Amino acid sequence: MTVVRHYLLHAIEGHDAALETVLSEITDFFRAQPGALGLDLLRDCGNERRFLLIERWETIEAHGAAAQLLPQPLIKRLIAALDGPPEGTYFDYLKQV
Repeated sequence: MTVVRHYLLHAIEGHDAALETVLSEITDFFRAQPGALGLDLLRDCGNERRFLLIERWETIEAHGAAAQLLPQPLIKRLIAALDGPPEGTYFDYLKQV
C-alpha cells in the first residue's frame, strides 16, 4: 500500500531561502531511507514563503521510522525557519494516473 504524506509549511518572513535549503536537505535524507518511494518539494507561485512537501512511502510505519532518524541539526534548522507548525496529513491513493 502506497501512502502519501503532505506538509504545508510557511517560512518566517525573510527566511524563505533558509526553509527551502533545509527542506531540500530533508528530502535528500528521506530519499535514501527504506520505504521511500519519492518526494516532491514545491513553492507556492503566489507566495514565496509557502512550501508544499509531498512524500510517497510504502507504509505509514516506514515514514515514521525514517522520521525518527532525521538528524537533530536539520530539525533545529527547520524549526528556526518555520512560521508556525507545518500542516501534515497522510493520504491513501484512490486513483493514480
